[in-house]
Amino acid sequence: MSLILGLLALASPLSAVSLGELQHTRNLTPKKFANFFELFDFELHKEVQPAHEFLMRKRGDCDDYAVLADLILPAHGYETRLVHVRLAGQIAHAVCFITEDRVYLDFNNRNVFFSVARSSADLRTIADKVARSLDANWTSASEFVFSYESDHKVVTATVVRTADPSLDPPPRKASAPSSGFQVD
Repeated sequence: MSLILGLLALASPLSAVSLGELQHTRNLTPKKFANFFELFDFELHKEVQPAHEFLMRKRGDCDDYAVLADLILPAHGYETRLVHVRLAGQIAHAVCFITEDRVYLDFNNRNVFFSVARSSADLRTIADKVARSLDANWTSASEFVFSYESDHKVVTATVVRTADPSLDPPPRKASAPSSGFQVD
């Protein structure tokens, strides 16, 4: 019996995963990425945690998760986009959209069977789906980039819910503009 328990412990995701393991996991898909985090605990932070700290502590928030997915998944051939959805009367929520699969990774879904959520690529639709999943209303959605080195988010596109949808920016991979502004 102890041999079986020992083998289960080795196979379980209870041990901390490292950046190297995520970077070198063969055939890493968004769903497989989410599976690494199913036992992580929620802990709100004002700033994005350093990746190694988030992984070692196995606790963090939507920003930590989305930003790490944006760091890891492109190395596995995926184009990712970070999306920040401001919710009426609540804290904002961040997700990582994967262009090829037309899905987003949401920290709230990491430990459920459907750990990725299908969506079209435009910010308005992503915001609608995120808000609906949280039983909330959204006010704006922004695409952003994040650098662990500078520890800042740079907004590259924004959609306001009450604005004319024909004015929405087209879906695209964000790149930090030289005159971008920071969101903290």
